[in-house]
Amino acid sequence: MSAEPDGTDAPRALLALYDEALPVVYGYFVRRCSDRGTAEDLTSETFLAAMDAARKTASPPVSVPWLIGVARHKLADHYRRRHDRFSTPFAELPEPVGQIDDWDTELDRIVAESVLAKLSEQHRTVLSLRYMDDCSVPECAELIGRTVHATEALLVRARKAFRAHYPQPEGRQS
Repeated sequence: MSAEPDGTDAPRALLALYDEALPVVYGYFVRRCSDRGTAEDLTSETFLAAMDAARKTASPPVSVPWLIGVARHKLADHYRRRHDRFSTPFAELPEPVGQIDDWDTELDRIVAESVLAKLSEQHRTVLSLRYMDDCSVPECAELIGRTVHATEALLVRARKAFRAHYPQPEGRQS
């Protein structure tokens, strides 16, 4: 659902979209944050920022993808202002509803999440933005406050660190 704003319609469209968008936005954060409290806080911040934007005269079209874009910026802001490190970026992942993964795919996902949890916050952030959120390198650079070249170099180091922690098949050495 999306609505073209004309001043007062955008805030109403956001309120109408809230019930549909809340689980999507919260799900986005819960997969990327160290705990549910942080995910809840960032979800609130996202909707507050969205309402502020919707109240402006030239507000963007209100939709779930637009809200996820706002959420990406809130997550990037959160990473930038964090001083402490967390040990696990994926707390209690909810199971996908109505979708059954085959066992190998599920194991690969669990292993990948475990490997991500071992990486530095910078590496985890850039890999999540690039491969989970499907952001382009320039988008990643903008969200983490780096140049495109610095982000490319960070991605190279992050992929190398990921491969170094990823378990090798038996009988194969890295």
